[in-house]
Amino acid sequence: MEAILQQAQSGDRTAFGLLVKRYESMVYSLACHFLRNGALAEELSQDVFLHLYRSLSDIESEAHLVRWLRKTTTHRCVDQSRRLRIRPSVYLADTPEPAARDREADPFLGDLLRRMVRALPERARAVVLLRYQEDLEPAEIAEVMNMPVGTVKSSLHRALASLRTRLERHAVKGVSQ
Repeated sequence: MEAILQQAQSGDRTAFGLLVKRYESMVYSLACHFLRNGALAEELSQDVFLHLYRSLSDIESEAHLVRWLRKTTTHRCVDQSRRLRIRPSVYLADTPEPAARDREADPFLGDLLRRMVRALPERARAVVLLRYQEDLEPAEIAEVMNMPVGTVKSSLHRALASLRTRLERHAVKGVSQ
């Protein structure tokens, strides 16, 4: 992959296309989970890859490329979310097919948790998604988000505590009804 990166940096458009093909699902998935809107995620992904094309000379290695893509995507998602003031709502992509079986052990809990994560503030939502969707360690998240590791850990701790509290409140409310 390093050779393809070098070819793309020297102006080979086919090599750049191979880079896009290799990483488009990662960028789109991160954007789609953050924004919860497929069309916005596609548009944002295209914007990220256009920015990558213009910034190829700054990329030092494949590992740097992956970090750069995650960082750029995350920051653009936060900006987009703030710009549009996205509020949680139901999207077609979240609606299961009528004949499809849900593979989650508890589909209600999974849906509830997704809605609660969507309701988190942008920075907390980004930290949670990078940790649990992208499986990044706190140090990697700190690099992506341009914040100290301690801040990442405390943000993650507060976000998880908030989710836990909301889930407990929901459970108590559900039992009393």
